[in-house]
Amino acid sequence: MTRLRKLGLLVSGPPPVAWATTHASVPFATEPENGCLGLFFSSRDDRGRSHLGYAEIDLDQHSVAGYSAEPLLSPGDLGAFDDNGTMGSCLVRAGSDEYLYYIGWSLGVSVPFYTYVGCAVRTAADDVFRRVSRAPVLVRNASDPYFTTAPWVVIENGTWRMWYASGTGWGDRDGRPLHRYRICYAESDDGISWRRDGIVCIDFADEDEFALTRPCVVRDGDLYRMWYSRRGITYRIGYAESGDGISWVRKDDEAGIDVSPHGWDSQMIEYPCVVDHGDDRYLFYNGNGYGETGIGWAVIDR
Repeated sequence: MTRLRKLGLLVSGPPPVAWATTHASVPFATEPENGCLGLFFSSRDDRGRSHLGYAEIDLDQHSVAGYSAEPLLSPGDLGAFDDNGTMGSCLVRAGSDEYLYYIGWSLGVSVPFYTYVGCAVRTAADDVFRRVSRAPVLVRNASDPYFTTAPWVVIENGTWRMWYASGTGWGDRDGRPLHRYRICYAESDDGISWRRDGIVCIDFADEDEFALTRPCVVRDGDLYRMWYSRRGITYRIGYAESGDGISWVRKDDEAGIDVSPHGWDSQMIEYPCVVDHGDDRYLFYNGNGYGETGIGWAVIDR
C-alpha cells in the first residue's frame, strides 16, 4: 500500500487574488525549476464561471511565493462551448510550446451542463495562451455521445496519449439529472486531432459509483500509475496500475490517502495531481466542496 504524509492546506479557496471569488479547483503543475513549482488551478468569479490561474510554490520553504495577478484563460464568447467556464486540467510541453488542455463549460436546459475538452497553446514568442479553435478538440461522437471532460495528456515516442472522462448518460437522483462518466483513452499525432475508439480504462466498480474522472498518469519504468477521482456518495481518490497505459487494474486500497477526521478535507478528497521533485513525489488535491476549501498536498513514500 502506498503511504502518504499530508502536508496540509497549501492554496486557500479562494486564493488572495482579485479575479477569484470562490474555489481553487483541479490542481496541476509544471516540473519544478530552481526549487519552485508552477501550480495551476481554476477559481470562479461572481457569476460562478471558472478562470485559470496559478500559484508559484517554493518547495524548499513549503509555501506560496506568489499568484498570477490576472487569469491565464477566461470563459469564451457567448454561445461557445466554454462560455460558462474554462477549468484547466493539464499542461504538456512540446519543444518550446505549452499545450493547455482544459474543460469548457456551458449551461444546459434538459440537463444542468455540458462539458468538452478544449486546448490553448502558449509559445515562447507569445507568452499568452491562445485557443487552437473556438470549438473543442474532443467533440461529441459515437464513442462519446454525451460529454467529455478532465483530460490528462502525455507524449510518448511522438504519440500524444490522453486519458479523459467520457459521459455514459444521465440518470435520475431525487428527480434531478445525475451525470455518469468513466475514464477512457485517446491518441493523437499532433495534440489537436484525436482518435477515439471507445477504449475504457477505468469503469464503474458497482452500481453506486457514477463519477470516475480527472486521471493523473505517471510512468515509472515499465509501470504506469494512475491517480483519479471516484465518486459514490462523495469523492475519494482512486489508484490503478497498467503495463501499457490502456488496460488497467484498479487498486483503490493502495491510494494511501483518505479524508481527514476534521477540517478542510474531512468530507471529500478529489482531483489528484502527482509531481516529482528530486527524491520526493508530491500529490496535490482538492478537499471539501470540489475545491471550495482550496488545494492541499501530501508527500508520497516512494
